[in-house]
Amino acid sequence: MAIHDFKAQRLYVDRPLAPGRRVVLDREQANYLVNVLRLEAGRSIHVFNGRDGEWRATLAADGRRGVALEVGDMLRPQGGGPDIDYLFAPLKRARLDYMVQKAVEMGVARLRPVLTRHTVAERVNLERMRANAVEAAEQCGILRLPEIAGPEKLARCLAAWPADRRLIFCDEGAELADPVAALRELAPTRASATPPLAVLVGPEGGFSDDERTALLAVPGVIRLSLGPRILRADTAAVAALALVEGVVGDWRGQDRS
Repeated sequence: MAIHDFKAQRLYVDRPLAPGRRVVLDREQANYLVNVLRLEAGRSIHVFNGRDGEWRATLAADGRRGVALEVGDMLRPQGGGPDIDYLFAPLKRARLDYMVQKAVEMGVARLRPVLTRHTVAERVNLERMRANAVEAAEQCGILRLPEIAGPEKLARCLAAWPADRRLIFCDEGAELADPVAALRELAPTRASATPPLAVLVGPEGGFSDDERTALLAVPGVIRLSLGPRILRADTAAVAALALVEGVVGDWRGQDRS
């Protein structure tokens, strides 16, 4: 049996959701539902806000040209997910869009752009990142939206690294070539849970010597090999997050939200 109804139209709304609540849509969302999807009043859709779960809502007119949603019953409660930060050197536009969407699909809790010595694109459009995150969540039945942080220099980020968050960074020079073996120490046991994690993928030009020294100085850092082939940064994001989710994340059957 399918976990989600993927035939239903899903819409993210940045409003509180509760039974009987009326949500007036902004012009852009109203235009999308009425003029692009050609949905009529009385049509049922699924709505979520990243906080209150997923709800069934009905389209209704609001004034002469406005559109509102009448919130009905809850379809799914808000779930959690793995506490994984995804840190990345910003990419050029189309590839950054792809990477953000895939990271959201993988269930990360936070997206954190970091500026490195060899970063190609230092300007980050946070609104565009958020739009891509929302689109991925709408299309893939995801309830939790990741937090999106502003760009930060890698050196400053590492200098203030929290002691309780384990850092995993993708390193073609990792001594242990088996990525599953490298992650195995993080797998939860009956006596311990998975700690908060962070996955870092650097720029395609690699880390500088001083950046690599700073990374290796982080207590408990894990160097993760992604195999014998060189991957583009957006491909590396998918590979690294898939490995982490498969070994220590919620791909192990703990949470599907």
